[in-house]
Amino acid sequence: MVGSKPGNPRARSLGAELRQARNEAGITIRELGRRLNMGHAWVGRTERGNRTATPEDVTGIAVALGLSTSERERLVEAARDAHHPNWIHPGTPGIHQELVTLIEYERTASRIVEVSPLLIPGLFQIGDYARAVMAESPPEEIETRVAMRASRRDILTRRGAPEVEAIIMQRAIDEPIADAVTMSDQLRHLEKLVELPNVTMRVLPATMNRWTPAHSGEFMLFDFPKAPPMVHFEHLCSAVFLTDDKAVEKHRQSLGSLRDAAMSPEETKDFIADRASSNEENTS
Repeated sequence: MVGSKPGNPRARSLGAELRQARNEAGITIRELGRRLNMGHAWVGRTERGNRTATPEDVTGIAVALGLSTSERERLVEAARDAHHPNWIHPGTPGIHQELVTLIEYERTASRIVEVSPLLIPGLFQIGDYARAVMAESPPEEIETRVAMRASRRDILTRRGAPEVEAIIMQRAIDEPIADAVTMSDQLRHLEKLVELPNVTMRVLPATMNRWTPAHSGEFMLFDFPKAPPMVHFEHLCSAVFLTDDKAVEKHRQSLGSLRDAAMSPEETKDFIADRASSNEENTS
């Protein structure tokens, strides 16, 4: 397809969904390739987003997997826009396409940096804290979301885990968006995470008395071994995925000033431990 950029957010999202559909159907890559009369390497590149699947490709894959008509039409529609380098998805981020995409990025990243002004980063959240964050979600979705968030945390301790850096504003540590016991448990969980060799945390103190890029909102910057870097952020009614070189570089440059303004990792560790102890004293 003219203008297609392999590895862009839409292509990788579509590939992740196709892989998930294949796994749910219990079909191997080689078997799917046989059914399509294509090599298994072609299937693998498509599922990784290294090649951008056309609507015709997706139709063939969906038929080979026995997907429903509605699911086939949804995936084909996604393929029609898969060549665009950036992706702005309107509508409240859901538990299907956007979350599948995010999990795929976390699974394949070599490095993840998250700037989190208001909340504990998702990869660091315990179940009860996540439930408090999701309190306004449809009740039937909450436990599915919490379970998926818990599974996402596994990347922190797996073999070949990515480097994960979090820059968190002090407000996210101090604001009690959950009950006191949950907040204490969450902070103690952060204490454990900072001991991991691949995890770095920095807290932006409330006493900065100046603007920083974190005041513009949260974002995640992903680096991959064999794909372009990407920036992801969510707002109330939209999810955005950017691979535009200038946009990615702008976000990357902002990290320098944020690190300069933040506590050191050692100071952050002490700060979190102190806040956890204070929380526990107030609840005893």
